Amino acid sequence: MTDLTEYHGKTAIVTGAGDGIGAMLAKNLAAAGLRVGVQDIRREAAERVAKDIGNGAFALVFDVSNRDACFASAEELKPQGPINLLWINAGVGVGSPILTGKPSNIEWALGVNVFGVIWTAQAFTPLMSNATGPRHVGFTASSAALRSPVGTMPLYATTKHATFAFAEALQGELTAQDISSTILCPGLLNTQIWDGARARPDRFGGPRRADPSISKQWDEAKTPDLMWPEIARSIAGGGGYLTCATDGEGTQTAFETRANQIASRIMKI
Repeated sequence: MTDLTEYHGKTAIVTGAGDGIGAMLAKNLAAAGLRVGVQDIRREAAERVAKDIGNGAFALVFDVSNRDACFASAEELKPQGPINLLWINAGVGVGSPILTGKPSNIEWALGVNVFGVIWTAQAFTPLMSNATGPRHVGFTASSAALRSPVGTMPLYATTKHATFAFAEALQGELTAQDISSTILCPGLLNTQIWDGARARPDRFGGPRRADPSISKQWDEAKTPDLMWPEIARSIAGGGGYLTCATDGEGTQTAFETRANQIASRIMKI
C-alpha cells in the first residue's frame, strides 16, 4: 500500500532537505499533496527546494545540532498549525578516524547525526499532538548501522549506529503516543554527503570543500528516488524497519554475519 491520501493537505517537515535524500523526500511528499517544510542549514538550498516543489512548501533554516535553534524554529512554526509527518533526515558524512580524529570533527559528527536526531524529535514531535489523522515520524539512519563500524569511515558508521539506536528507542516512545515511525537505512546513493563539510558551522571548524576526486563512487551510484515507493509503502502501512541496499547481497550478508558472531558469544552464566 503506497496511498498517502490520508496525509493530503497535511503538513510535513523534512530535515536536511536541501539536496540528496531529504530533497527527494520533500519532493515526493509535496507531490502526494502534503505541504512541506524544507529544513536545511543552508538558506539558499532550503529556499530553492521549497520553490521547486511548490504546493505551499516553505523553507526552515537552522542547525539541527543546536538545540536552542531547533526549539526556536518549532516555536515559530507552531502558529501555522500541527504537523502530521516529520522526517528526521539531516546527517553528515565524516571521513575521520576515532583514535586520532580532531575533536571538532568528532563533535560535529555527533552533533548532527546523534544529537540532531534527539533535538529535532524533542522540538517538533510536540507539534504533532493536536494533529488529526495519521501521524508518522521517519528517521534516516544508514545501512552502515547494520554492519560492524570497522572500515574506512569508522566515525560516520559509529554515529549511524547511534542514529539507529535512538530511532529504535524513540519508536517505542512514539508508539505510546499512537505515532507510527519508519527507520530507513539507505545504502550508498548518488548524494553530496561526501562533501558535507561545505556547510559545517564555525564552532566545528567552519566550511571546507572536499576534494572532488573522492566523489566517484557517489556520482556513479543509484539515485535516492528509487527508494520512494518503499518509503511511501512504509508510511502508509504504519512504518517499521526499511533497508534499501544498493550492494546486492552485501548488506544482508554483513548484517547476518555480525549478528551470528554476536549470538555465538552469548554465554549463559
